[in-house]
Amino acid sequence: MNHSFITIEGNIGAGKTTLSHLLSKHYNTRLILEEFADNPFLPKFYENPGQYAFPLELFFMAERFKQLKELLQQKDMFQQITISDYLFTKCLLFAKVNLPDDEFRLYQRLFDIIHQQLIKPDILVYLHAPVKKLQANIKKRNRSYEQNIPDEYLFNIQETYTNYIKQQNITTIFVDASNADFLGNPQHLQVITEALERDYEDGQHYVTLP
Repeated sequence: MNHSFITIEGNIGAGKTTLSHLLSKHYNTRLILEEFADNPFLPKFYENPGQYAFPLELFFMAERFKQLKELLQQKDMFQQITISDYLFTKCLLFAKVNLPDDEFRLYQRLFDIIHQQLIKPDILVYLHAPVKKLQANIKKRNRSYEQNIPDEYLFNIQETYTNYIKQQNITTIFVDASNADFLGNPQHLQVITEALERDYEDGQHYVTLP
């Protein structure tokens, strides 16, 4: 495989972390997982988005930057590939949905300053699942603060992601994850590994799971 830095992305509940774990084990890679549970503003945000959106997004940006900066600078002679279950640009995408215009403009200025210091992934795997599937996965993993996320919020996040991907020149494997079961169906993981082992031009490339 020609990719040394692979990022898995998708909406809340799309299966990013599960797929990242499986791919990391398959390829024996370094694994970078988002430490979202450490964000003290997350439960408060779901209770009162207007009050806690800005500190929530600032905390996420600072922690993601610190984690990626430290880990991507370290060389590992035994593990040449790195897989991450988040794209740093998700900071900006979630902020666009969660913040009012004046706060978003300030946030974007800070984002632009630090984003350029990070290595960009060679390829992005984006898991696209309908909101009904996302809600089922959210219920199944049973994090208390996620249980009342509105469908409209998930739809807005989905639209923001897909619009961003289409506007950018990132090499992206766009996966229809409507029926994804990476843990229970080995064929689904195989489709992803086979897709990652192909060569791609810039832009979006679409994959459907059997």
